[in-house]
Amino acid sequence: MQAVAGKDYIEAWLPGVDGTQFYTRTYPATFPKAILLFVHGFAEHVGRYEHAHVKYPTRGITVFAFDLRGYGRTALNQEKKSKDSAYGKTNWHVQMRDIEWFGKYLEKENPGVPLFLMGHSAGGGQVLAYFTRPSAPPSPEATRLFKAVICSSPCILLTSPKPRIIRWVGGKLASLVPYQLIPADVGLENLSRNTAANQAILKDPYIKQMGSLRGLDDMLTGGEKLLTEDYKRWPKELPILFIHGTGDNITSYKATKEFYDRIDCTGKKLSLYEGAYHEIVQETDGLGDRLVDECISWVESHLPEKKPEATEPAKL
Repeated sequence: MQAVAGKDYIEAWLPGVDGTQFYTRTYPATFPKAILLFVHGFAEHVGRYEHAHVKYPTRGITVFAFDLRGYGRTALNQEKKSKDSAYGKTNWHVQMRDIEWFGKYLEKENPGVPLFLMGHSAGGGQVLAYFTRPSAPPSPEATRLFKAVICSSPCILLTSPKPRIIRWVGGKLASLVPYQLIPADVGLENLSRNTAANQAILKDPYIKQMGSLRGLDDMLTGGEKLLTEDYKRWPKELPILFIHGTGDNITSYKATKEFYDRIDCTGKKLSLYEGAYHEIVQETDGLGDRLVDECISWVESHLPEKKPEATEPAKL
């Protein structure tokens, strides 16, 4: 790994399960009591979360984040990316393998340190699917890597779903030309009420407001399956925190509540942010700080209890 001068993170390019080079960032705690593996959303990259991720190490939590296959530097850095990497060249099958690979990597590199998994938006949908898919990937043992889960604004259903005929045509085309790119503009004004953060996207060389037919179809179809059947396979003993803004015009907070209501889980929590938009972490009026604090507190509350150290019996 290579430290970045003047920054609070360590960046590295790591070969994934199939040798694909991934851009990664680690925000290290000096003595980590937990590690949070973060999965970002559609068409973005982990650099957008730097202002939030730097706060976790101050509370003893290391954050590990990677630019997903098909996005960010993993797909667009011409110097470091793999030869076969391209923008939008991704699907849920390989994304599940990637989450599993990085989970196992972190477990190996940090023996004994509890792992937590967090996903935002499309990454939130992937995280939910990771634990509820009817077949591998991930492998059964890989679903037991994590102590608890956090989903912010997960993509289960869109707030304003596309007409079914368009979805049907898109699905058919995805089987013929899976990685054909098409426009996928969610509307910058819908992301957050932070105008500066929204406008920065227009100048960001690692963001394209486009997606591949396969990537989009997997994201939307997979989200629907979470509600219709996959929710039944949520591990009962796996705690999960859902965070969603009621003003989200991109992903439906009502669908998140429905998934929350349907799963049989002894440690679930739903936290609705009244009026907040899709990217709560970018929001104004302290909402972003509130989200980070809630996530940190959730991790802290699900750390394994430390066993009292054995003491020598008193000598008489």
